[in-house]
Amino acid sequence: MQTSYKQILSRILGEIPLTAEFYFQLKNKGEPGTRFSLKNIQARMPQILTDIEANKTTSKNPQKIFVFTSLHYWIEHAATVALYFAAQGHQVSFGYLPYSDWQKDITKFDLRRQDLYTRKVFSDAEKYMDIVSFLPIHPSYKSVPPQIHQIIEDISMYDAQYTLQVEEVDKEAPLFKMRMERNEAFARLLYPWLQLNRPDCVIIPNGTIQEMGIAYRMAKWMGIPVTTYEFGEQRKRIWVAQNREVMRQETDDLWEVRKDIPVSEDELEKVREMLGARQRADLWENFSRRWQGSAPVGSERTREELNLDDRPVVFLATNVLGDSLTLGRQTFSKNMSEWIERTVQYFIERTDAQLIIRVHPGEQLTHGASMVDVVRNLLPRLPEHIHLITPSNPINSYDLVDIARLGLVYTTTMGLEMSMRGVPVIVAGQTHYRGRGFTHDPDSWVTYYKTLGSMLDDPEKATLSEEQVQMAWAYAYTFFFEYARPFPWHLVRMWDDYDKRPFSYVLGKEGQSEYGESFEYLIGKKLDWEKIFASGAKSA
Repeated sequence: MQTSYKQILSRILGEIPLTAEFYFQLKNKGEPGTRFSLKNIQARMPQILTDIEANKTTSKNPQKIFVFTSLHYWIEHAATVALYFAAQGHQVSFGYLPYSDWQKDITKFDLRRQDLYTRKVFSDAEKYMDIVSFLPIHPSYKSVPPQIHQIIEDISMYDAQYTLQVEEVDKEAPLFKMRMERNEAFARLLYPWLQLNRPDCVIIPNGTIQEMGIAYRMAKWMGIPVTTYEFGEQRKRIWVAQNREVMRQETDDLWEVRKDIPVSEDELEKVREMLGARQRADLWENFSRRWQGSAPVGSERTREELNLDDRPVVFLATNVLGDSLTLGRQTFSKNMSEWIERTVQYFIERTDAQLIIRVHPGEQLTHGASMVDVVRNLLPRLPEHIHLITPSNPINSYDLVDIARLGLVYTTTMGLEMSMRGVPVIVAGQTHYRGRGFTHDPDSWVTYYKTLGSMLDDPEKATLSEEQVQMAWAYAYTFFFEYARPFPWHLVRMWDDYDKRPFSYVLGKEGQSEYGESFEYLIGKKLDWEKIFASGAKSA
């Protein structure tokens, strides 16, 4: 009852002018009074501004830069990026939405308190950049073009898929309606702001989901240069995409240059060491993620555990449902679930092969629908030649690679790794290594079934050539060690990184030598891979 009373009171107070302001000053004493926290950047702000003042420069070609984000952890990171460009002499506007959660509603009262707190945290930074709140307390009634309405619906669909970890979304569901309302309120405020303050470039984290997705698509539709950025498993590295969604990991330009450059033995050794760590379920160098929960036990023991015989083994590796690497990645199937369902149906009659479906271990950390349910709803009782490995099963996926004669993937990197071992792979989704010359990439169900059938009928003929395997290894080095560019602050453990590489270092001569060019990529400097390789400036 107490929680309900507070919620009702907050909603009432949220409609009364200045109540949040008085409460913020008197009751909260300048703190948000919610889980929304900017304490890390707040604690360092005095020193950040001191370092900027001591190291600021005047740009020969100053740009109007707009950095936008939402959610408190992204606000801290993106604001630091914005302050960097302010220190470099650019005219910077930092826009934000003071949310702590993208999937739960919030009262206007609490939202206003969080906005006041954000303004307080960045009040001294206004000397160096404009602070722009897109607080949707008073919605804009200005019309937006029909194309923006479609953008709002598309991103809201992604939001619901991502949050619920499903592929089918009910547009009458409360979450979808909430995301539509929130995205539309932001779009109606952002559109006139961009028209009035048209920047030379826009910088947005992620750029696929939530209000960041709205900002990316709107800027691109308006013809404003826009860069999106994200982070993978590597420390001190950033993914950058210019006028593209960074989570699509488009490596076309890079690979067009890199594919003709021989990979050195030292570079191949780095890939071997990284793969070895993956297989052993270890951490390695500056990678911060384990890809397996269990160490390998060997192919023979795995065969015994699964009761496999001499028939060819087909290894189907799934993605985590709703992961941002699967959103909008369909090629010939409606979605990943349909691809799995129709593949299982195909194998019911193919008793001359054994299908192993490895559901991604990452599903143990999710709450949405499982690929286990997709398979079991289709076939509650599996035939003896189809095996389903659940996320919690300790079988190491690399042991399955060792016994596979054919791999089937949607977008998971496991398809690249199977190719590196000479296992032919059919790629069903739009992933970064599709079309690189070492995978089979059907674009229709007819081509998919035809390719699958021919490879099962003659497994020996389907084996990758030595040249294709070498190409897969070269691409792996390119993706893992060259696509990501040097950067001082990873989103995860951002402030550990910042304390090691503060503005006093990053703005100095050594920091500029190490990271300056990566920052320039964020504001549109062309990622000229030919020049990068010619200068020997590859990632370490």
